[in-house]
Amino acid sequence: NTFSTTMKIFISVASYQDPLLLETLCSAYERAENKENLTFGVCEQSDSGINVESINFKNQIKYELLDPVMAKGPCWARARVQNFIDDEDYFLQIDSHTIFAENWDNILVNYHSWVEENLKRNFVITGYPRGFKPNEDLTSFELNTGYKETLGITFREKRIFEDGHYSMQKSFPVNSQQPVTGLLIAGGFLFAKRSFVSAIPYDSKFYFHGEELSVALRLFTNDWSVVHIPRVPIFHLYTDVDNMLRKLHWDPADEKDRAVKWNELDKRSKARLTDLVNNKIEGSFGLGSLRTIEDFGKLSGVDLINKKIISLDTATNNFPFSEINPDINSFNKIVSENE
Repeated sequence: NTFSTTMKIFISVASYQDPLLLETLCSAYERAENKENLTFGVCEQSDSGINVESINFKNQIKYELLDPVMAKGPCWARARVQNFIDDEDYFLQIDSHTIFAENWDNILVNYHSWVEENLKRNFVITGYPRGFKPNEDLTSFELNTGYKETLGITFREKRIFEDGHYSMQKSFPVNSQQPVTGLLIAGGFLFAKRSFVSAIPYDSKFYFHGEELSVALRLFTNDWSVVHIPRVPIFHLYTDVDNMLRKLHWDPADEKDRAVKWNELDKRSKARLTDLVNNKIEGSFGLGSLRTIEDFGKLSGVDLINKKIISLDTATNNFPFSEINPDINSFNKIVSENE
């Protein structure tokens, strides 16, 4: 497809003590159709770090290694990575334990072009990708390619307003095999035009909890759409296998030397989400003025201002997903190339 040959993609990877980081970078590179058009921005928080010099595409990697004791969570790292962006056309944000499908770059660019043509507004493509399982020595990966339908995101029952405004999310089938609009985003898979980064830059004052809802609210109030697609061509590691227990940010060995402990960062992050909802954050990290939090609440079934559930069924189950275009033939041509 002519869209894909010259389009550059910036891939944002924040990594914390992750043994799969190198595998993630190599998978993205090796399975891309247009390898020369990729740039990787990597913030690795690790005791040793990967050997970038040994990677045959090292000239396409912008890399920062930080002591884990310095780390302040994934949003802080993702915000740092955004400083590496240059003249790329697209921005892809992933987690550091991600495996890619063959030809993933063409697939995403073609999906994006189709949505752009039919939606005619700013949008991000997002969702929780299907999973993969590594074998014991991390030399092969079993990808969950069986599920073909579109997965959206809704709120999780019994976890709405779990701590202040923070609510848990879940992946949810939308009963469609074509792209739909939704409201919620996944931090581990975001694909958009580069303009997303200047319009909705990552807020380093968020820690982990609150990340996804804060981005979703800023997108919504700035009149950007959220789009979910079928067969996302990347796969995510959702469970730690026994031999590959990766350290998490709150690991006691790293935590003991930190000036600010993880639970304090978590508390500040959730307080920042409350400030965002109440429109107390000014500038580019605050809410937009084109749509309101009240409108978001009516659509999603949750009244964020008053922390009330308007409709549990809407919030968790019967979410306002909307198919983008009933004439789907042109989309089916794109998707048929993507298993």
